[in-house]
Amino acid sequence: WELVTTGSLHAETSLEGTVQLQIGTTKPDAASGLLPSSVTEINKDSQWTDNNRQLAYSTPILVSEGSAASRRVESGFGAYRNLFPAALCYSRIVPVDEVVTLTLFYREDHHLGRLMLDDEQAAKLNRLWKELHFVSRDALTLVDGFTQLMEFATQDADPKVFEPMRKPIHDRAQAFRKELLDAEPKQLDQLLRFAARAYRRPLRSDEAEGLRTLYGKLREQELPHDEAIRFTLARVLIAPAFLYRVEPLQSTVALPSAPTSSNQETPAMPISDWALANRLSYFLWSTMPDAELQSVATASRLHEPDKLVAQTHRMLKDDRIRSLSTEFACQWLGIRDFDSHGEKSEQVFPTFTNLRGDMYEESVRFFVDLFQRDGSVLEVLDSDHTFLNEALAKHYGIPGVAGTEWRRVDNVKQYGRGGILTLATTLAQQSGASRTSPILRGNWVLETLLGEKLPRPPKNVPPLPETETDTDLTVRQLTEKHRSLAACAHCHDRIDAFGFSLEGFDAIGRRRDKDLAGRAIDVNVELKDGTKFSGESGLRNYLLDTRRSNFLRHFCRKLLGYALARGVQLSDEPLLDEMVAQLKARDYRFSAAIEMIVRSKQFRYQQGNVTE
Repeated sequence: WELVTTGSLHAETSLEGTVQLQIGTTKPDAASGLLPSSVTEINKDSQWTDNNRQLAYSTPILVSEGSAASRRVESGFGAYRNLFPAALCYSRIVPVDEVVTLTLFYREDHHLGRLMLDDEQAAKLNRLWKELHFVSRDALTLVDGFTQLMEFATQDADPKVFEPMRKPIHDRAQAFRKELLDAEPKQLDQLLRFAARAYRRPLRSDEAEGLRTLYGKLREQELPHDEAIRFTLARVLIAPAFLYRVEPLQSTVALPSAPTSSNQETPAMPISDWALANRLSYFLWSTMPDAELQSVATASRLHEPDKLVAQTHRMLKDDRIRSLSTEFACQWLGIRDFDSHGEKSEQVFPTFTNLRGDMYEESVRFFVDLFQRDGSVLEVLDSDHTFLNEALAKHYGIPGVAGTEWRRVDNVKQYGRGGILTLATTLAQQSGASRTSPILRGNWVLETLLGEKLPRPPKNVPPLPETETDTDLTVRQLTEKHRSLAACAHCHDRIDAFGFSLEGFDAIGRRRDKDLAGRAIDVNVELKDGTKFSGESGLRNYLLDTRRSNFLRHFCRKLLGYALARGVQLSDEPLLDEMVAQLKARDYRFSAAIEMIVRSKQFRYQQGNVTE
């Protein structure tokens, strides 16, 4: 059955009135104001989908045609609908097949900007839209879309409805073509600005003119602007000034006359402020100078010692000092990119793969913290704190750390932690896939921390078992048996004791009293000179007390070599002496070594023959 009813306003008394009609089985509740429309499902016996759902809308509003009330209601509804994006009403605005469409990008963020964005944010949003339209060139694409649409329309429909669109679409395309032409010189100027950044210094006039000339010649050969820009950009990216850190001399310094003999070297000369800015930035941050450092270099003030040191201290506190942690400290210790370490047995150490990233992050954060707060270099060996999250703390057996966030944790010596000797990264890196290696760990202490070199091991040395459970002997006992060979004894006398003292940690850095086969661990050692100590704490004290000077000098040697991007030479020995002396005089603060480097002639000057 179908129920049909009609309703109308009284022609004489309600011309400017409005009313809503409802059909119900009971008297409606008393209400004032507009009743919202409701949606009622009709066919309740079928399976509902977007295609077959049948809906009924109730509570319509009656108004007299042409009345002021009608205009007022329509205006109100129009304002209401205007607040909501069309996408709420239409599931698809732009066809999936974007070949025939007059709307490539539909913008509906007007009310977002009006209601929620300040002037700066709105300007940024408008700029991004402008860039999108420019890069996509949709004004030109719409001309093609309109042409195809008209071709379809003329086949079986009246195209007159589309004719009013023709002129606006073509006018926008013509305006965009002019915009493209106007942008060409601006884009060439931007390319020159990019070249200055790529060369890490201001462009010389001949360099800028050379790039402009190249672009002009390419256009004369009838290459489109885009292709000419690409070729010119390629020229920038193959230039020696981009591929190499060329270091010109100070422009105010006169070059010496040519040497009188082939054996005579040109004296060292100060490099330019821009070259010095690059040296400092790549030393501390492993990247190009920031705006402030560029500003000081542009003002030709960076070569002044006080300015140079002030910039150094500023940069040490910057978060970009993380690069010094990864590129210098982690590389020095042999753990760079440890987070991709894939040489552990998953069968023996199933938790390692998920923890290796956290292990590496702990090491990186340890050095970032040391650099930023200007801590003592001795903390590298002797610190009572580290950086942990819950997963790594659990691995170490340190309680009271919950959650994934990283934090500094103090008083960790009581858990056998503190300093690089007990980092999971260094312990795991200097171990085998399935067992510890006192030989690797001992050699690491001797060469990496103390700077002593050992000869290469002899050939055909029999390997030790792969895992600790493959033999009746402990790893220490196997190593001691191995060193009984005459050809091996000399080196093992120097390194094994260091490795034995770290046997209290397994191959992924966990503390242990027994090995994987359940045998007791022995960490008591005696060096060849009769010195005795026990465990990681004994090794730490030995390095701090007996071998402190060796450690400090080797640290300075590695830091200097990294800063200069070359091997340390005999002529650098006096500078190393001064660096060690300054460390001792200034409570071993890290900045003392850094300052000595950046003030040094080696860092600020260029040695050898110079060509301009």
